[in-house]
Amino acid sequence: MKYIFPQNYTFKNKLFGIIDYSTLILNIIWDAFIFCLLDIFVPNISIKISCFIILCFPLLLFSIIGFNHENFVYVLIYLFKYIKNPKIYFYSKK
Repeated sequence: MKYIFPQNYTFKNKLFGIIDYSTLILNIIWDAFIFCLLDIFVPNISIKISCFIILCFPLLLFSIIGFNHENFVYVLIYLFKYIKNPKIYFYSKK
């Protein structure tokens, strides 16, 4: 059986069909950074686990659920561009 894909179809590589690879790399970097900080500054293991879950789980949820199935890295780039120069997106009427 042959599958025909339209010309305007964009194929996105995802891990297990859920999360983009660029978002996955961002999550791994963030999780490693938080893990290293907690390992240095927090002596109790239960507090480490609790803080790790509190700091890393929301990013993982946003990565999986996303904003209208948009890549989370692109959303962060759009937010930083808007913070840098909000005049690009909003024009006042005279």
